[in-house]
Amino acid sequence: MIRRLIKSSRPIYVGEAIFRHNFSGGFQIRVSSDICGRLQSCLFFQFSTSIKPANVHPEGFSSTHSILLSKLEIALKNHQVAEAWETFTDIRSLHGFPNNSLISRLIIQLSYSSDPHWLRKAYDLVLLILKNKPHLLHYDFLTKLALSLARAQMPIPASTVLRLMLETQKYPPMDLWKTVFLHMVKSEIGTYLASDILIEICDCYLLHMKDYGAKNSKHLKLISPDTMIFNLVLNACLQFRSTLKAECIVELMPLAGVVADATTIVIIARMHEMNGRRDELKKFRVHIDRVSALLLRHYRQFYDSLLSLHFKFDDIDAAAGLVFDMYRQKESFLCSGGIIQEERRLPQRPLQVMVGSPNLKTSLRLQIEPELLQKDYVLDVERQPDLVMFIDGKFVPSNKALAKLINGYKRNGKVGELSKLLVSIHKELGVSGEVCLSRDLMKACIQLGWLETVHDIMEDMELAGSPMGVTTYLSLLRAYCKKNLLEDAKVLLKQMRKAGMLRNVSNEEVISTCLSGKDSTDSVETRSATWDGKSGLVQSLILEMREEEKTVPPVVYEIDSSIYFFCKGNMIEDALKTYRRMQGRMVQPTVQTFYNLVNGYSSLRMYREITILWGDIRRRMDSGDLMANRDLHELLLWNFIRGGYFERVMEIIGYMQKHGMYTDKWKYKREFLKLHKDLYKSLKASDAKTEAQRKRLEHVRAFRKWVGFD
Repeated sequence: MIRRLIKSSRPIYVGEAIFRHNFSGGFQIRVSSDICGRLQSCLFFQFSTSIKPANVHPEGFSSTHSILLSKLEIALKNHQVAEAWETFTDIRSLHGFPNNSLISRLIIQLSYSSDPHWLRKAYDLVLLILKNKPHLLHYDFLTKLALSLARAQMPIPASTVLRLMLETQKYPPMDLWKTVFLHMVKSEIGTYLASDILIEICDCYLLHMKDYGAKNSKHLKLISPDTMIFNLVLNACLQFRSTLKAECIVELMPLAGVVADATTIVIIARMHEMNGRRDELKKFRVHIDRVSALLLRHYRQFYDSLLSLHFKFDDIDAAAGLVFDMYRQKESFLCSGGIIQEERRLPQRPLQVMVGSPNLKTSLRLQIEPELLQKDYVLDVERQPDLVMFIDGKFVPSNKALAKLINGYKRNGKVGELSKLLVSIHKELGVSGEVCLSRDLMKACIQLGWLETVHDIMEDMELAGSPMGVTTYLSLLRAYCKKNLLEDAKVLLKQMRKAGMLRNVSNEEVISTCLSGKDSTDSVETRSATWDGKSGLVQSLILEMREEEKTVPPVVYEIDSSIYFFCKGNMIEDALKTYRRMQGRMVQPTVQTFYNLVNGYSSLRMYREITILWGDIRRRMDSGDLMANRDLHELLLWNFIRGGYFERVMEIIGYMQKHGMYTDKWKYKREFLKLHKDLYKSLKASDAKTEAQRKRLEHVRAFRKWVGFD
């Protein structure tokens, strides 16, 4: 015992005194305050290091243990965290861990502190218990510690505690999972960890279902994920641009039997918009078009995302169709398939939408309840109106949406189709004369100098029996006169007279008035419109034309959609052919392109092919043609670990570190243990028979060191 005391610089309790090693060659004994009166001696005595163990009575240790336990009890009762920690440390150094109750109370006491220092102490203690006395881990203090760490924005230790609970099957109720996640997803790293843990919860749930079925329903209920926890994580993934990871999480919902509510559907809509999955989003529309008026406002973002995808694919006709549906709303209902639906009571059972694989036999069917909007954990999933607004109980296209529509039709030489849309809107609204939308559109085109386009539309509308009002004719006439296009002005005047306008005024007088820049209410039937500056629609058109050069070409979205379809259907050869055509057409692949291909190879366990694809990805990143993306790097890293390509593993880790990407080492360590637990564990470099084996050994050891094994 004395030899142990000599080696330690810590204060050691023996009986009612404290031994402290004196580095000058001896010990000091400091008498505790509660026996100072009885001893009535000086506080410090000098002893030689030759004190024999026989001089220390074993019964003194038992007395010390009781005193320290009592002291710890008092410190915990009085919430003296520092004193409790110091006393616990002394107890552990002398007598090992105290009883379960004291450990639990200590960790809970530390967890109540808002000081990260004490929270870290509690976390370190849990890891120590896990290593030495795992049976002492208790659900109660683990849940409190996880919640406290999450609240203190310490997501990494919080995630470790949650994972310990999963591995030791000390499951908290789902409400606690949600509360912890609610704090974790406030940060980018916390979101990455929460998404990984949600995947692990689903894996655990599915494994229990496979092993026990519904027999252990009470146990399963604790790890049965619900809609709200998916909404929390999915919304955070979108916020931090982890959209491809969100796609994987959505595919877990049908496997876990989780029903998507209105909030989930809106989040999924945003996710598909960001990933360019138009075909996937279109599957939802037939159900969303029929929601009741009470929930119509909530789905503004859904239609915004769908309209955005139509424009990304340069499908102007589909965009026009959606805009037309907005204008033909009656009593705040959207129509579906050209038939206005009366409000009706939807069936109680959830509807189904196919997600993932296009194969009907293997596809996943996501259950949705579009009319369900839960009030707990209300999430702000709506972004600022971009293309679709909600005004007076109806959806209305924004100026940006109209600008994209006009520019798209003009760019594709389909002005006649724009005329048809305006005519349809005129007839649907049942308004005689000039309609606000048409008037604003004509005004904007005139201000931009697109006079021929305006004239063509006006002629089309005349032929269709829906002529514009006199204000628009006069505006175009004035623009012709200002540009000295007098022949065009005369043609327009002829049209106006044919339509019954300008009966009591000569052509010369009208043109003279237009050239003078003055309005004459006496000489014309209606006052000509004058506009100060540029209208909102004009500004949107100017901005749209400027931004058009920066947008991703529509062909990229089309090719990516094809590759996604083939990869999900395990038709990897078709996906590769499409990818090669993409290269042949000099179309730059995107992150989605490579993510889809890696996923396709992964589903078939073609890990070697992924290493070849990684070469192309790396070259494009090094040249600046492809942006580094965490979701893609994470997918590559996970597949290279599974395939045992540890040189590639270390390359990916290097790229992630270079770009400041957080790596969830716990996940990769777990995957390594599952597949390569004993790989080169005892092999030395000198034992390697070939240069390739030696290098592989180095990479495996580098990974083991990085992940925390060695």
